Amino acid sequence: MELERTPIMSAGEYFEIEEDDPDVHYEYLDGYVYLMLDTTANHATISGNIYAILKGLLRGSPCRVYNSDMKVRVSAQCCFLPDVTVTCDPRDRGNAEFIQSPHLVVEVLSPSTEAHDRGRKLQCYFACPSIEQCLLVDTRAMRIETYRKEEKKWLYDAFEADEEIELATLGIRFRVADAYEDVIF
Repeated sequence: MELERTPIMSAGEYFEIEEDDPDVHYEYLDGYVYLMLDTTANHATISGNIYAILKGLLRGSPCRVYNSDMKVRVSAQCCFLPDVTVTCDPRDRGNAEFIQSPHLVVEVLSPSTEAHDRGRKLQCYFACPSIEQCLLVDTRAMRIETYRKEEKKWLYDAFEADEEIELATLGIRFRVADAYEDVIF
């Protein structure tokens, strides 16, 4: 996935672009629109695995799991397409055009977008009041990094292939290796 810059525009203009061409996906950050290009098979497999794991673990709960087709608006200046999003807010269901109260966001890192995902994008996630946990998932090794909000601080941890990752804010856990099922390094 590569990022392409376009001229500065308002959030309203961004939503018009999205409406006019729903088959092309963009992210919006600080007045810039970034075209989200196709990804690798490993990236898609990891995203799909995490979506399926979270969907299964959260079945019957008030939370919903969405894939990268669902826009997440974390502020007036930041609208992203995380690989996986969990929301527990009933307003984020049905005909909602975007998630307004994400609880957990998952970014599967691509070499071309990793700096962006770890930089300003992660800062936007940290500033969003509803986000309680962020996952950064490596595509080159079995490694998942977590940032979890506790009181007013963000706590960091990293989990390797043989470990179990805990999503304390949702009361669930899963094996890191399960996120990488069918991935070929």
